[in-house]
Amino acid sequence: MTEYIFQNYDKQVNIGKIICLARTYKRHAQEMNTKVTEDPLLFLKPESSVIFNNKSIILPKMSKCLHHEVELGVVIGKNGKHISQDDSTDHVLGYLIALDITARDIQSVAKKNGWPWSIAKGFDTFAPISNVILKDEISNPHNLDLKLKVNGKLKQESNTRYMIYSIERIIEFVSKIMTLKRGDLILTGTPEGVGEIFDGDVIEAYLGNICSLKVDVRREK
Repeated sequence: MTEYIFQNYDKQVNIGKIICLARTYKRHAQEMNTKVTEDPLLFLKPESSVIFNNKSIILPKMSKCLHHEVELGVVIGKNGKHISQDDSTDHVLGYLIALDITARDIQSVAKKNGWPWSIAKGFDTFAPISNVILKDEISNPHNLDLKLKVNGKLKQESNTRYMIYSIERIIEFVSKIMTLKRGDLILTGTPEGVGEIFDGDVIEAYLGNICSLKVDVRREK
């Protein structure tokens, strides 16, 4: 069985569940014609959706429309349940830049019919992630630039200060529902500017000048 292990860290930490948030930036909610909610909206990705730097996103035969979504990722370093906001950062190992790849056509059908989004979000290769940057190396995770380029052209640009929910609140909320365990990854949602990607595209994502990620897109054979 393949082991999914966070990279650029001196101890092996297996990747656990991937908890994703939706509608965490107002402008993205607006571009998707949706409303923000009082509490975070959650969905899950399987660990098999993870790929690392210089790997390929596979455009599956089931989908005709993939979208890029650049996001800050929060890596959990210590188990916890009902974690308070005051204690939340004690449970953080570090941060990374990630992509939440979405089969938008499949998601649109699911939304129209009131179905879950698991298929649209859960294909293999749909969660590219960078190396982990330990939390002590980031002075303020709520003031980090997010950028995404496709074939060298800037497509998404924002800052984590525009997130509707703080990281502390996200951890508190998620841990009320499910135990957070070492190796779990929280993807905190995408800002505006999402768009379609195609076979042969090269995608670059940046978390300030701290870390970056580069992947390409290949159609399933």
